[in-house]
Amino acid sequence: MSRAAIIASLPGELKPLVRGWRRELRSGVALWRSGDGAWLAACAGAGTAAAGRALAEIEKDGPIGLIVNTGWAGALRPEFAAGRAYGVSGVIDGRTGERFALAVRTPECWLVTSQRVADRPEKQRLAAAFGAGLVDMEAAEIARLAAARGIPFWCVKGVSDGDSDQIPDFNGFIAANGEFQLVGFIRFALRRPALWPALVRLGRNSRRAARAIRPLVLAILGSAAGERGGGTIAQK
Repeated sequence: MSRAAIIASLPGELKPLVRGWRRELRSGVALWRSGDGAWLAACAGAGTAAAGRALAEIEKDGPIGLIVNTGWAGALRPEFAAGRAYGVSGVIDGRTGERFALAVRTPECWLVTSQRVADRPEKQRLAAAFGAGLVDMEAAEIARLAAARGIPFWCVKGVSDGDSDQIPDFNGFIAANGEFQLVGFIRFALRRPALWPALVRLGRNSRRAARAIRPLVLAILGSAAGERGGGTIAQK
């Protein structure tokens, strides 16, 4: 049976999608399986290395016919609204400049992958440098892994923060393995009431974005089940 792999960074990104699926923790990777086992979702933390571990853990169970990367992203332009989800038409590695064009029937929505959580000045720099509309921390690596395997790749991102939103600096709370150190961040935030309004807004938009992701990913999975080969990527 050809299966679909769904890769995200954090459980909250997948929560609406995997509700009712069987969950397990294996080698530090959280895994969810749909009822018939045809769809497997995984997350191992933020960043490219964690995304690679999540995919590798799914591959231990057998061949994969489709890879979908999903989760939260920051907007680089105002037309990408917080709380909404978008199908990505191309992915850029912000470190190397490598580009992966996705053969999908969606309006043009390019995403750039950064090594860090992007604050407002960094968003402005990335938008100017790459002309992208969204930023995340793992899509380019998953696109590269899919291309190396010859596996169709799709990408759906929900916008957690708008292009002009000022968000807290999360980078100091992401461990080397990609794990978000939640307890440490909560202690940090509790001592800084000025951050609370931004965190409330970010949490609200993130929940809305996760819910918006679900129908787009399910549409891809349903379409792929009857139409193998769509969504392949062309490396430029």
